[in-house]
Amino acid sequence: CYYDNDTVNGSKLGKLYNWYAVIDSRGLAPVGYHIPSNEEWTMLSEYLGGELKAGVKMKSKSGWYDNGIFNNGSGFSGVPGGVRGVHKFSSIGGYGRWWSSTKCGTNSVWFRALLSEGDPHNAWPPDALITGCDYANTGTSVRCLRD
Repeated sequence: CYYDNDTVNGSKLGKLYNWYAVIDSRGLAPVGYHIPSNEEWTMLSEYLGGELKAGVKMKSKSGWYDNGIFNNGSGFSGVPGGVRGVHKFSSIGGYGRWWSSTKCGTNSVWFRALLSEGDPHNAWPPDALITGCDYANTGTSVRCLRD
């Protein structure tokens, strides 16, 4: 779906998918691409300087609430597309996250996230690439990786 079910949001932020769309047998990723595993996300994080530093190199240069100094040095161009919970959308402009292809529980999946500001509950800095686990029915962005 589009954030707030508004197609205007799709043009700059893309769509949000539940994990069932990610693993659907029809294939969400185009031929020659796949949804990265949790291990592949970890490899990217380590390559970019570790979990606490990778985010600054992955965020698009604009569109974030805090308009920090993000260099997009990796070319990832992460945008703050928000998330769709069971009954509501939240965090557009302040939060972007992407599914992995790896489960972390019976109905849960690993993801990676970027924040506009540090999470006050976990004290994550805004330039971190966060690892999390959430329910598979949550609407989250997807990034494909070339095979």
